[in-house]
Amino acid sequence: MNIRVLTFSSSKEGNYGYLETAAPLIQNFLGDKPLTIAFVPFASVDGDYEAYSNKVRIALQGLPYTIHTLNPENAKTIIENAQVIMVGGGNTFKLLHDLYQLEVMELIRERVKSGIPYIGWSAGANLAGETISTSNDMPIVNPGNFIALEFFPFQINPHYYNQPITGFNGETRDQRLTEFLQLNPTKQIVALPEGTALLLEEEKLKLLGNNIAYFFEWKDNSVTKQVLRNETNLSFLLS
Repeated sequence: MNIRVLTFSSSKEGNYGYLETAAPLIQNFLGDKPLTIAFVPFASVDGDYEAYSNKVRIALQGLPYTIHTLNPENAKTIIENAQVIMVGGGNTFKLLHDLYQLEVMELIRERVKSGIPYIGWSAGANLAGETISTSNDMPIVNPGNFIALEFFPFQINPHYYNQPITGFNGETRDQRLTEFLQLNPTKQIVALPEGTALLLEEEKLKLLGNNIAYFFEWKDNSVTKQVLRNETNLSFLLS
């Protein structure tokens, strides 16, 4: 099974433009031949899916890819005919809700397991993990369950940021991830700060990008946090 997955923490890094730092990695991942991409915009809450798709088209202009936008009427057909599946960011709960409502979760799973590439950022990265339980998003709609596409056998936490904020008394990100592991001690989490990405191909997983990431797991009745560096081989997480 040759699953190919590229997931980004976010669509933007620092002061760079929309998908500006992601575009070269996407091109390296997909190559230079013309391809048809099924773009999944359902994490968008405002519902203007074509405007969202156009934003992606502009960011990837110059690359030989044709982007077709999913909507409730054509979702299955576009997924079935696509050569790439791309899932944008937004609200992860709405994304998962819509995909289950349209009954295309298993279809996406099957197509990617058959070898077509999957690309996602933010909510689209969350969707590639085991569940969406470590999303940062507000649960604005009930998706029915939290089970995601399970391309990665671990949890993703995108937009990872753990710096304390003066005057803020809520939980830090690490505290929230610790709470998850306390109640789910067999799970593992890869936390992706903005500027990082995960690449899975040829049954090998590695970290890409200009920042470090973190690996959380429950061990000996406490949480361990391990630094992951650029080009780190993470294939041990696939077993």
